[in-house]
Amino acid sequence: MGSSNTNNEFYIGYLPAAPVGLGKMMRNVVILLLAVASVAAIILVINQKPFYPSVYEFGNVRTFEGIVKEHPYPTLLVVRPGEAGALPEYSQYYLAGYGKFGAADWVKGMDGKRVQVQGALIYRDGQTMIKIDETDAIKPLGDVSAALASFSLNSQAGKNLGAFQLTGEIVDSQCYLGVMNPGEGKPHKECAIRCISGGVPPIFAVKNLEGVASYFLLVSQDGKTVNKEILPLVADPVQIAGEMIQYENLLVLRADPKTYKRLN
Repeated sequence: MGSSNTNNEFYIGYLPAAPVGLGKMMRNVVILLLAVASVAAIILVINQKPFYPSVYEFGNVRTFEGIVKEHPYPTLLVVRPGEAGALPEYSQYYLAGYGKFGAADWVKGMDGKRVQVQGALIYRDGQTMIKIDETDAIKPLGDVSAALASFSLNSQAGKNLGAFQLTGEIVDSQCYLGVMNPGEGKPHKECAIRCISGGVPPIFAVKNLEGVASYFLLVSQDGKTVNKEILPLVADPVQIAGEMIQYENLLVLRADPKTYKRLN
């Protein structure tokens, strides 16, 4: 008889409380749903990949001294502190401007000049960028010494490491190195296109079977910028065949953008 009464219970919205049997049933359903949601959340957290340890020192403005290399993309040659050992004597830092723009306007006409640069560091896997946010953040420091001038000229040629065919993803260096995390893949495609179209140096991220990445600054066959030509291929799997050139701690991949192959 009690079971029959429970089955016949009916909820009426304007009453102060639901029928006893129906209320108990709904309470059990809510508790079950909360338990399922909690377990699902725990599973998602456990299986989520951690963010990559890239860094953007936002708000921490540092001062650097070095030699400007204006082409193909603005970089700064900085003396490596301490004993370099087998490492290059100089580090070559990418330069980026305010917002989603490169630093071409900031360093125009300063190629080979010794300067002081103020900006925030961005770094990942040995790749370093200085983000310049102020119009007066670069100040000339006078003539370069004979030794530095000779070094700067000699470094223009780089070291040819031969021909390679590589598969990876074209990313914008600013976001990928630390401004955004993750700064790669389809979710970041539109942002990467805006940065690269604004002059931010494009780099080619190539991962081996263990997931360890190597990075290559992309230039044309004659060593010029390729920002506009590569926009349709950003954030997609791409295969590039070209010459690899080493400049200090940077690797550059020279290839005609028309020969790039999308793999999907």
